[in-house]
Amino acid sequence: MLHEKLECYRRSVLVAEELSKEGARWPKGYAYLLDQLRRAMASVVLNQAEGNAKRSRVERRRFFETSRASVSKAASCIDLMMAFGLIQEDRFVSLKSRLAEISRMLWGLMR
Repeated sequence: MLHEKLECYRRSVLVAEELSKEGARWPKGYAYLLDQLRRAMASVVLNQAEGNAKRSRVERRRFFETSRASVSKAASCIDLMMAFGLIQEDRFVSLKSRLAEISRMLWGLMR
């Protein structure tokens, strides 16, 4: 499939997997945050796949924009993870950096 050739797609899947595993270890009471995080990362990945299958540049851009917005939502979830003491600072920095790189890659695809 075309989307599997995108480096940002492959990176997004890896981050989604890591975040899902990370959230599964959280104490009870944070299921709402894990749900938001998983849905945001699913949107990141799925919109990249759908956008890359579109022929129209305008349509592709719209899906990549949606994916990029979902990256922002996932990054906000990571901010909350840090604020709630659910992750260590080094992990926080790494995840935020990786999401920022995915966002930059999507910006490049939108141009």
